[in-house]
Amino acid sequence: MTGTERTTGPARKQPFELGSGPGRVLVWFYGVFTVAAASRSLVQMILDFDRAPLAYLLSAVAAVVYGFITYSLVRGGEKARRAALVCCAAELAGVLVVGTWTLVEPSAFPDATVWSDFGTGYLLIPVILPVTGMIWLRRAASA
Repeated sequence: MTGTERTTGPARKQPFELGSGPGRVLVWFYGVFTVAAASRSLVQMILDFDRAPLAYLLSAVAAVVYGFITYSLVRGGEKARRAALVCCAAELAGVLVVGTWTLVEPSAFPDATVWSDFGTGYLLIPVILPVTGMIWLRRAASA
């Protein structure tokens, strides 16, 4: 047996690529939503900040969350997976809180946010995306 044929311990498990396979679709959606939410909030804050500051700031927060999740999915690794999972849970909580708030007290939001009415302005993708993301990230933990 030569030195190249020997193994020095158990075979290492290949790391799960978060942004591969179906994860690639998540990266795409989160990337698009990062740009959409950031662009929307930036333009609204520059042009009409006094009109609906809360709505525009919440859209900016959504953009930051989307951006971080995109980065984590692309970066990969266990630490990034856990961080993305926490951010997806925070995103879902934000969508549910803001969505409920916009329905209960619409006067608090003179203009829509990305998460208004549970994301109906974006075909409900803001409420579907974090659930899908959490499922994918939980699957990655067991792989």
